[in-house]
Amino acid sequence: MAEYLRKRTVDVSGLERRGYRFGKKIGKGSYGNVIEAKFIEPGTNNIVDLACKYVDKNKVPIDFLEKFFPRELHFLTILAHPNLIRVHSIMQTGSSVFIFMRCAENGDLLNYIKNNGVINEAQSNLWFYQMASAIQYLHSMNIAHRDLKCDNIFISEHMNIKVGDFGFMRYCCDENNKFVPSETYCGSAAYAAPEIVNGQPYNPMIADIWSLGVVLSIMLYGTMPFDDTNTRKLLRDQKMRRISINVDIRNKLSEECLQVHSLCLEPNASQRLNINQLLALPWMKKQVDKRNKMKLGLQL
Repeated sequence: MAEYLRKRTVDVSGLERRGYRFGKKIGKGSYGNVIEAKFIEPGTNNIVDLACKYVDKNKVPIDFLEKFFPRELHFLTILAHPNLIRVHSIMQTGSSVFIFMRCAENGDLLNYIKNNGVINEAQSNLWFYQMASAIQYLHSMNIAHRDLKCDNIFISEHMNIKVGDFGFMRYCCDENNKFVPSETYCGSAAYAAPEIVNGQPYNPMIADIWSLGVVLSIMLYGTMPFDDTNTRKLLRDQKMRRISINVDIRNKLSEECLQVHSLCLEPNASQRLNINQLLALPWMKKQVDKRNKMKLGLQL
């Protein structure tokens, strides 16, 4: 059993009898920790590598427990897209909830960049398209992610993107299909759109586009586009497009790539693209064209 769980006297014997095995702690979220896990399929020798998010309901804020956590569990059970982290199972023992998810063997995007440096334009094009496809799927269901950042974007065994962490997701419309703006300050300031930093009610789907732009900037340049240590300066820099970039790298990027980067980081929310407009841009359509050619069996 994981040392992390042992120290907290969590009884996981029932889960172990079901075939689950725990390893070391590999991550920490706002209200839960992530532990290595394996699942041995009953009656077989098949082993499935998993990541387990552990949440102790007795040790989290009441607003998280009553508002955000039920949403997360709901979305985990209804969403299915090749570029979203897939849930394996959800178990509860006393006050402990275990969310088992398919493992992303190559870790998260932030650590990948720390270990490997900037990502070249061709790879960035593919990965950014996969992220945007996952977000398009969510937005088509009137769901906003609201916490897009490199830490929540994972890389699979076959080097494909899996967007994860559904803790701040919400529906953007009420039961009458009427749009409801968000007022909750979600996620990290470094990835937050200007309207969020400014404390305004906002369209969370349009705010997702800004966060995608921040992620793209980090992939291309290897640094945060905005310094979030001073909120007032952060907001000024966002509104005036003072983006931290490496000029030498910028000069090697295509105009199509730079267009996507610029349009995602549009400080005026009313002028920012929606996800369908983003995916219609030439740089994004490169991946669509490649996939269409592959379907036709043509030589790429």
